[in-house]
Amino acid sequence: MILPLLRLVDIRSDLEMNSLINLGEKEIRVKGRIIRIAHMDGEKFKFVEDPESLLAKVRDCGRRIDVFTFMQKAVDQVPKFKYQMEWDNLAVLSIPSYEKWWNETLGFKARNKAKQAEKKGVTIAEVPFDDVLVKGIWEVYNESPVRQGKPFWHYGKDIETVRKMAGTFLESSIFIGAFLGGHMIGFIKLVTDDTRTQAGLMHITSMMSHKDKAPTNALVAAAVRACAERGIPNLVYSNFAYGKKQYDSLSEFKERNGFQKIDLPRYYIPLTARGRLALRMGLHHSLAERMPESIATRLKTLRNRWYNRKLPVPITGVS
Repeated sequence: MILPLLRLVDIRSDLEMNSLINLGEKEIRVKGRIIRIAHMDGEKFKFVEDPESLLAKVRDCGRRIDVFTFMQKAVDQVPKFKYQMEWDNLAVLSIPSYEKWWNETLGFKARNKAKQAEKKGVTIAEVPFDDVLVKGIWEVYNESPVRQGKPFWHYGKDIETVRKMAGTFLESSIFIGAFLGGHMIGFIKLVTDDTRTQAGLMHITSMMSHKDKAPTNALVAAAVRACAERGIPNLVYSNFAYGKKQYDSLSEFKERNGFQKIDLPRYYIPLTARGRLALRMGLHHSLAERMPESIATRLKTLRNRWYNRKLPVPITGVS
């Protein structure tokens, strides 16, 4: 009985539908069974510029979609549309230059961590999307079935599945690898938006067995440099806070590296009577998002203990 209870703190249940619908130039992802909510595929990296045109295609796609949601990009913090709106957030780093970030914005601890990687023999380099990179990502993903106190959903995937997953948005992607003795121990996938005003960290993962070498810190520094060299002024590291959880070890890691919480409008457009009812009742948010933070925190602590009990060295956060 304990496992289903602990899974309540995860964002989505195992039974949830998750499908991709091609609308021509854009794709949307649909989640949920009872309430079907759709958003742009890669919504934190690709944005809706003309919502009415997109909504017309969503309505005509031949699939039941109850609610469509989208958010504005980091440079658009003032609400632009008249749809039902709630505030969401992103972790955003403004990059005037790499040197200014390194010398003035980056926290002392994070700067030392980034230096530590080089001292311990870690090299960082931009890499092409090829068989070598795919194999390296596959090895990183399959290091451990548990990360940060919960099952790691990339663990156990075959190499072709990893290739397909990592190969999305290739025309606007930048891959950066962390290497030790020629072996990849971590990587970042950056995806730029269509106007190149921001880039987002779509994937950032390092081997837990090399945590002492701080490859993740070095990868973040390389991502900042890649943006600065390309004139991309904003780097996004997903959300700063999730639901009612306002601060944790990952938020602290982002803050030490100079990322700030930026509140942004998120819009919800009901497309069916079921969608209108869901919005009125707040059912467009998952149970985990509606759960009081005190209860969610206790459940997460139990979950971490439950899954970490099989690991030789429990891993609970990022460095």
